[in-house]
Amino acid sequence: MAKAFFRLQKFLRRTQFLLFFLTAAYLMAGSLLLLQRTRLIVQQGSRGTPANQALPVPEEMTRVGIVDPRTLQSPRPGARLLVGTDALQEPALDQRHSPHWLVSRNSELRQLRRRWFHRFSSDQEPLQTAGLRAMKHTAEHKGTYMGCFIHDSRERTLKGAVFYDLRKMTVAHCQEACAERAYSYAGLAYGAECYCGNTLPAAAAKPEECNSECKGEKGSVCGGVNRLSVYSVEELRAGARRRRNVIYRGCFRAPENLTDTFPASLIQPNLTVEICSEFCSKKEFPLAVIRGQECYCGYPTGRFPLRDGADGLRCSGSRNASSAAEGKYCLVYQTPVQDTRCTDRKFLTTKSKVFVALSSFPGAGNTWARHLIEHATGYYTGSYYFDGALYNKGFKGEKDHWRSRRTICVKTHESGKTEIEMFDSAILLIRNPYKSLMAEFNRKYAGHLGYATDRNWKSKEWPDFVNSYASWWASHVLEWLKYGKRLLIVHYEDLKQSLIPKLKEMVEFLNVTVTEDRLLCVENNRDGNFKRSGAEQKNFEPFTQEMKDLINRYILTVDEALRGRNFSGLPREYVPR
Repeated sequence: MAKAFFRLQKFLRRTQFLLFFLTAAYLMAGSLLLLQRTRLIVQQGSRGTPANQALPVPEEMTRVGIVDPRTLQSPRPGARLLVGTDALQEPALDQRHSPHWLVSRNSELRQLRRRWFHRFSSDQEPLQTAGLRAMKHTAEHKGTYMGCFIHDSRERTLKGAVFYDLRKMTVAHCQEACAERAYSYAGLAYGAECYCGNTLPAAAAKPEECNSECKGEKGSVCGGVNRLSVYSVEELRAGARRRRNVIYRGCFRAPENLTDTFPASLIQPNLTVEICSEFCSKKEFPLAVIRGQECYCGYPTGRFPLRDGADGLRCSGSRNASSAAEGKYCLVYQTPVQDTRCTDRKFLTTKSKVFVALSSFPGAGNTWARHLIEHATGYYTGSYYFDGALYNKGFKGEKDHWRSRRTICVKTHESGKTEIEMFDSAILLIRNPYKSLMAEFNRKYAGHLGYATDRNWKSKEWPDFVNSYASWWASHVLEWLKYGKRLLIVHYEDLKQSLIPKLKEMVEFLNVTVTEDRLLCVENNRDGNFKRSGAEQKNFEPFTQEMKDLINRYILTVDEALRGRNFSGLPREYVPR
């Protein structure tokens, strides 16, 4: 009995040591795994690339949620033609008619869609000790600090212009922007919003209520929640570089009663364009209208929509103030003042019951369409991805989760069955593939506002890009036609040519009611912040004949598919003749 007990005791001692050793090994392995995972997360957050990605993604391509598939996998054979409309009846695209990279494109996009959110999600909280910060108002900035004022988004006093920079806003930046546009006051709110105007707000607030730190300048105060930090910038205006000149809009038939149409007027002998424009700018109106010695200020309205311009000869072909013929016609100029009747935007107060996509191929004008929709409806648009450049300039829906249903619609470039069927309806924006490919190539190498260099266009990247992306342009439309539940087809060219009628269709599709004046305001601010300055003319043709043959076949395929679904076909300028 004693011998058996001794054996049991010896076994337990050995087992205890073994258990201790196994526990220590388990803890060490867990620690190593935790350190490895932490290092992986840090690398993904700092570089913005997946840990298992073999090839690096160029920095230019991390600004939106679409990347060149060639940087994520080895090159594939060239794209084949998506022929006929039979593909619409098949459960999936025939592999014979789609490039191999298309199979994995949607999985790649799913990996990319929220990466940018984590890179920019660490915004700083408003300051709690604003009393100490307030001492820096007059010490570090050239403008004169006027105080903290109440900011009412519905009845703004500083309504001449509005600017956003949700990551880099500073007091000096706002002051310079307002001084360049000849405003007297600059106000900052929420740490990132800049407002300009010529009238000081009437309702003052407590100094400590301006407690939001500037996003681009630690230690400086940029207003607060519904509070404005206001500066006088009159002393900066003399040396400021004028950012916008007065723009000639054309000769128009004068409304029957100008005093009822325009809220401000001036009658002065020897009236000039400069005098009238300066007068209207101080009154904070975007239009200066001249008829003889009369100057009128106002906005585009239903009475004066600025749509049907008259022959310039009716205004004697001159911009001199005294040249309007017989008082029936008037000269119209755009002042540096921004039309702010449609700049207020917000998130939906209740979750939307209908989940709407704003879908397009990259380079098809999705950002411009979002600008138009937001200003027309007054609600933010969301995004399946996160683009810091767009968020910084006021697209606040970029940072909202794309499935929150707090936005009026959601931008997407996805074209997989699962991704499409998540939406209840969609606005499908289509653009000429030649223009879309060039726009996306420019964005890839030079950002939203730049142009790719001649070296980029003449490199081997361009033909590879066309071979890959041209088939995606076609498959994107075909997939949405096949799986989309309720579609509104909008052609970029039609929207550009007939802005108000097409925008009305889009707004009605979104089930939002808007006023005529708001639509006219959108038309007056139609370009937004992300329009490339002019069309850069190249001294060579970027598309070879082989590229044209490939793209033209895709155009015919998509045109046939649209007509097969009882939609109007592609505009004639798409179709090769």
